[in-house]
Amino acid sequence: MGGNQTWITEVTLLGFQVDPAVEFFLFALFSLFYTLTLLGNGVILGLICSDSRLHTPMYFFLSHLAIIDMSYASNNVPKMLANLVSQKRTISFVPCIMQTFLYLAFAHTECLILVVMSYDRFVAICHPLHYIVTMSWRVCLVLAIISWVLSFLLALVHLVLFLRLPFCGPHEVNHFFCEILSVLKLACADTRINQVVIFSACVFILAGPLCLVLVSYTRILVAVLRIQSGEGRRKAFSTCSSHLCVVGLFFGSAIVMYMAPNSRHPEEQQKILSLFYSLFNPMLNPLIYSLRNVEVKGALRRVLWKDRLM
Repeated sequence: MGGNQTWITEVTLLGFQVDPAVEFFLFALFSLFYTLTLLGNGVILGLICSDSRLHTPMYFFLSHLAIIDMSYASNNVPKMLANLVSQKRTISFVPCIMQTFLYLAFAHTECLILVVMSYDRFVAICHPLHYIVTMSWRVCLVLAIISWVLSFLLALVHLVLFLRLPFCGPHEVNHFFCEILSVLKLACADTRINQVVIFSACVFILAGPLCLVLVSYTRILVAVLRIQSGEGRRKAFSTCSSHLCVVGLFFGSAIVMYMAPNSRHPEEQQKILSLFYSLFNPMLNPLIYSLRNVEVKGALRRVLWKDRLM
């Protein structure tokens, strides 16, 4: 760091700059969404763990998605809720950096898990006779570990490049959490390397995986249309359409946020886009999978029926 540059100790998260009455409404609304996120993903995770019929590769990866969604929302939302009802909206710089690191790690992990889930559906529908061998538990475990480790290593690259910068102000982040592009504006040095790495990571972790998912589902669609049985075709479409909804919501909002030209999206619109992958997507994922998935609804009915008998 330069001689006159000081490391800032805390920053102010400006959040949503609205009237106090609107802030109270947002607090109530986002608290409800956050509760539904934890409850919905917790129920999905509990059903998968407790019901042996759901001990399959697809639900193994779905349990990872539920863990990611709960962790992702818990990393960003509680501080946002606290700031909506507090006059003091500061956060220490070290926790701010950790929040940035964790949100990047969980976002990267979700991208890769969604790709693995699309590969699982591709093998199940296009190569059903080889499914048990191709998607063995050993393979599933390796794919899950690679997704988590690779994501955290990539987030660590961002963190290392981040910490080499001197941060000397301003002390305000125009966001509701420590989002990486917003925090970079606090640096009093050239951040072009960071921005290039962020864009390159987006190509690798967003555009690349999205292309793989689209290729998988194009081949799945062709295979499904060849299925003679109407029931088999309907079941395949139901499972895949749920996954496609999740993929569309997550990748769509993230790509618009990080790969579209900045000039088209003022900071207030970026906050709204961030809400999609910070709060709305984690809340909607369990609803999409449970409402459109016969096996999950069956597991839930069995658990409720067992409780009634007891």
